[in-house]
Amino acid sequence: MQTVDLDAVPLRDLNARLHDPAQVGRIADWRVLHPKGRHNIAVGLDAPVTVRIDGHVGYYCAGMNQHATVEVSGHAGVGLAENMMSGRVVVHGNASQSAGATAHGGLLVIHGDAAARCAISLKGADIVVRGSVGPMSAFMAQAGRLLVCGDAGDGLGDSLYEAVLYVAGRVKGLGADCVEQPMEDADRASVAELLAAAGLDDVDPAGFRRYGSARELYTFKIENVGAY
Repeated sequence: MQTVDLDAVPLRDLNARLHDPAQVGRIADWRVLHPKGRHNIAVGLDAPVTVRIDGHVGYYCAGMNQHATVEVSGHAGVGLAENMMSGRVVVHGNASQSAGATAHGGLLVIHGDAAARCAISLKGADIVVRGSVGPMSAFMAQAGRLLVCGDAGDGLGDSLYEAVLYVAGRVKGLGADCVEQPMEDADRASVAELLAAAGLDDVDPAGFRRYGSARELYTFKIENVGAY
């Protein structure tokens, strides 16, 4: 394992090393000490490495992640795992606004709570939140899955497209075109799969409810296909 102390090494140097094919091809495990809320730690990674960050991180940690596993032993600022393409990002604390925004693939796990607009414009990734999420979460989410073990704030799934939302706790309010839908066998299997992938073996998969799009905001309506 390669250890980098950000009290001694500039963040720019750390990110440069994590982007260097020669470095990441030789070193698979990295440990980052004293992040102290710095922004843009481990952004744009494009190699199957593991980066463990001991402490709190600032804005856009693990943004644009591809292939890498990034684990944060602390809280995370705005835009955690923003535009993630693949890989795995785990935070053992809370996340600020817009966690997983526009994420296309991979898995984001938040062991604490997530603030407003978690999974905004989600495009295919899976997001698991052990705690609760704030208002306007999954706003305009287009694809992918958001699983919330706690509660959800107001405006959940506003202007939702084809993403699927699972919530175990109380939902303060649904956004435009978001409706509760029946839990099918496939949904129960999805919940179990997501909990297992997140390592939440102590969370009961029973009791989750499914939310999806009513498709009333779509311009194209399948029942009117003959008119187009």
